[in-house]
Amino acid sequence: MSEHLMNTYGRQPVTFEKGSGVWLYDTDGNQYLDALSGVAVNGLGHAHPKFVAALNAQISRLIHVSNIYQIAEQARLADKLAEISGMDKVFFCNSGCEANEAAIKLARLYGHNKGVESPEIIVMERSFHGRTMATLSATGNRKTQAGFEPLVSGFIRVPFDDLEAVKQVAKRKNNVVAILVEPVQGEGGVHIPADMRSYMQGLRKVCDDHGWLLMLDEVQSGIGRTGTWFAFQHTGMVPDVMTLAKGLGSGVPIGACVAKGAAADTFTPGKHGSTFGGNPLATAAGLATLNIITEEKLRENAEEIGNFLNAQFTQAFKGNKAVVNIRNAGLMIGIELDRPCTDLVKMALAEKLLINVTSEKVVRLLPPLIMNKQEAQELVRRLVPLIEQFLKASS
Repeated sequence: MSEHLMNTYGRQPVTFEKGSGVWLYDTDGNQYLDALSGVAVNGLGHAHPKFVAALNAQISRLIHVSNIYQIAEQARLADKLAEISGMDKVFFCNSGCEANEAAIKLARLYGHNKGVESPEIIVMERSFHGRTMATLSATGNRKTQAGFEPLVSGFIRVPFDDLEAVKQVAKRKNNVVAILVEPVQGEGGVHIPADMRSYMQGLRKVCDDHGWLLMLDEVQSGIGRTGTWFAFQHTGMVPDVMTLAKGLGSGVPIGACVAKGAAADTFTPGKHGSTFGGNPLATAAGLATLNIITEEKLRENAEEIGNFLNAQFTQAFKGNKAVVNIRNAGLMIGIELDRPCTDLVKMALAEKLLINVTSEKVVRLLPPLIMNKQEAQELVRRLVPLIEQFLKASS
């Protein structure tokens, strides 16, 4: 590892050289089962032939031009996102935190346009929205925020999956202009509302009753990962704003802030922008991703394989009191233990398996959307004994 890299990551001692499907290969030729997908990015797996061909074709034509000009690929991707989401307009950027930053700015401008001098946004405990100053401030994790004070003001925090807490804020606050919430909390521990449909519809009603924007952070849950294009499509409602990134570009950096109704017309020229956002290469990657997901029925596969994995893990750990809960929304899977388990990441790496532990006690699995049943069974075969071994050693 270079001594010239800033010490911002607790990196694992492995370097990958190439990938194919759900498999990665290190510089010594060892094969690893990838159950993390670059943290929900590589939904198409590695080196998907259709995706590689689409990128090669685009690179040979055009990689970047400024947003000073029309960009055909950007327009086509915006049209496609509007079509599959039922929303109206898209702003393109380069990452999830930038998409959330755009949403926060949009909400504040929306509030100011309504005469609210100090707009406030309701956010959730255990949430994660990014590492820019505004998204860091919106995030519900003190560990992530520590050392970066003073934080950006204008956020009101309530418990996740607690509609009554939101209603209580509505009763006593008159500066609120929006709610920002993840339908499924990824970094927070793969937390899924007990009744997602009821919770989201309840938030939608509160927003409608008070003229607020409902803004959904679907950076991790979007682009087919939960079995639908977007997690909100499980709920029978549509948000005013939705943020996307991760799986949208299959490894090419891209983010999007999608809006509907009044929110879609809030930004005007000069109010927001991005040098790289929505360039031809990134948006061609987005188009190819959406097309391949459709052609290969990967949304349906995510639901089927995610539920299969849940059932397999549930059966394997039946009666094991140290396994607190197993939950999934498609291929967002959390195995919650009764103790901190970050050591499992290194243990899994030694067994040629890539996993993640988040919120200290939750084994988080985010396999590629292309994973088949045989590969899912291999994941179970490798992971179950590791967790059992860890629990035995740490008792």
